[in-house]
Amino acid sequence: MADYLNSGFGMPSHIHPVDLTLSIVSHGQGRLIENLLKDLQRSDLKRFEIILTLNVPESEDFLQPFQDLPIVLVRNDAPKGFGSNHNAAFARSTGARFAIVNPDIRANPLDVQPLLEMLKVAHVGACGPMVLAPHGDIEDSARRFPTPAHLFRRIVTGRRAPDYDFGPDSAPVRVDWLAGMFVIFPREAFAAVDGFDERFFMYMEDADICRRLTRAGWTCWLVPAAAVVHNAQRASQRDLRHLCWHLTSAFRYFTGF
Repeated sequence: MADYLNSGFGMPSHIHPVDLTLSIVSHGQGRLIENLLKDLQRSDLKRFEIILTLNVPESEDFLQPFQDLPIVLVRNDAPKGFGSNHNAAFARSTGARFAIVNPDIRANPLDVQPLLEMLKVAHVGACGPMVLAPHGDIEDSARRFPTPAHLFRRIVTGRRAPDYDFGPDSAPVRVDWLAGMFVIFPREAFAAVDGFDERFFMYMEDADICRRLTRAGWTCWLVPAAAVVHNAQRASQRDLRHLCWHLTSAFRYFTGF
């Protein structure tokens, strides 16, 4: 386990010490991340690195069983937003592909090969696995670009039905955007759009980056052959602060301010 800095958005495309970087950000969520790291220990990943950002101070005891994992540990002096944390991780990363992974994701084991195969297709700028709820239902991780009316219904009613029709045996589905639970970007695509817009502190930055990728000629895909489980927190439905962040981000997404 180490702390180090490396090349960032301008990193030459032919220099890739590892094939895949996984960026995970903890907000005092060490126990959740411990379960995710156990899954990664059981995976068949090779030539990868994990950039784990501690966004707030917390005990690091949960990392003791994972000395064998290639973890780069980042400790923030002050909390940062979702996009800012992952952009900073990208700037430290060396992978040819860059994945953002929520702390509450489980994958036992993680099989990224279908996703990596999808990224070999020309102009694919982002792809993600099928996301399942703990009870097995398919979550709405692949969505159509939001409209104000659609987003209002989601926030107020909590409607979470998928926007696309697919199942475990479906072929890859081209989608508008992928929720930022687990998304992999080719390094050149993420760099081409300058990563996440850091004006979004939390929420909607995933829709925004996929919209900017689409406008730049890239495509986004859901790959049902790969699957993860998401223990959804849904903070915006319980916490007024998160709801305010959600509404502020929605205003910025629709207006550009």
